[in-house]
Amino acid sequence: MTDKQQQIEAAVFRRLLAHLDKRTDVQNIDLMNLAGFCRNCLSKWYAAAAEEAGETVDYEQARERVYGMPYSEWKAKYQKEATPEQLAAFEKNNRS
Repeated sequence: MTDKQQQIEAAVFRRLLAHLDKRTDVQNIDLMNLAGFCRNCLSKWYAAAAEEAGETVDYEQARERVYGMPYSEWKAKYQKEATPEQLAAFEKNNRS
């Protein structure tokens, strides 16, 4: 991977996070139901990538990076109770 490609991919990631910051109305369950990943998945991927790069970033630190604030704060401000329809779609999508 070239330095330029890394710069572009980093910029895309920052843009994705900025977009998600603006779309607090989109719940994680909506993301999971539509795309198969959510903000928590991004946090896990971030922590794993940091570890692969030899850096120590725990899950909560990664969540704060992805959510733009501590998760507990984001949850209190923006997270809504999942509807029965959202839960049913989640169950259907995650049957193995």
